[in-house]
Amino acid sequence: MNSDSDLQIAGDILEVPHLLQAPREHPATVAEFAGLAREIAADRSQWEHLVRYDATTRWYHRVRTGPGYEVWLLSWVPGQGSGPHDHGPSSGVLTVLDGALTERTERGTRTLGAGAQRVFAPGYVHDVVNDALEPAVSLHIYYPGLTEMPMHSPQCSAAVARGADAAAVPTA
Repeated sequence: MNSDSDLQIAGDILEVPHLLQAPREHPATVAEFAGLAREIAADRSQWEHLVRYDATTRWYHRVRTGPGYEVWLLSWVPGQGSGPHDHGPSSGVLTVLDGALTERTERGTRTLGAGAQRVFAPGYVHDVVNDALEPAVSLHIYYPGLTEMPMHSPQCSAAVARGADAAAVPTA
């Protein structure tokens, strides 16, 4: 064996387990949280049996918690919406599982169909509504877990909607 080989310098990687990074049990990056949402979305058996529809209010159910994060399942019958709000100090990933939702922000309106995701930072203001004729289901991951959801004035929502209609963005 050559005395300058990588194996001789570093040692056999299989013999140095302390150099191997253990797989993470919980997500720690935005990409990992988005991946967790896609993983849950892809396995309908994890969430489909939990969904309920309520004509009087949006229905929601906490599906999972982990160190510092929460995963929520929400259903939306036609016409139901969140009202303009942010998520306080929490970042989040919104993933549409079934149906379609409309998201209005100061930057425009976006229709989110099944499989679409939105990632947002603390202070991100949006209004989410089911403008479709069919129910919708969405998955929301918050980090840190959701402790507040400040509502914003309807005047802000109307201004957002007016500006949004002129700048419609198609679903990617």
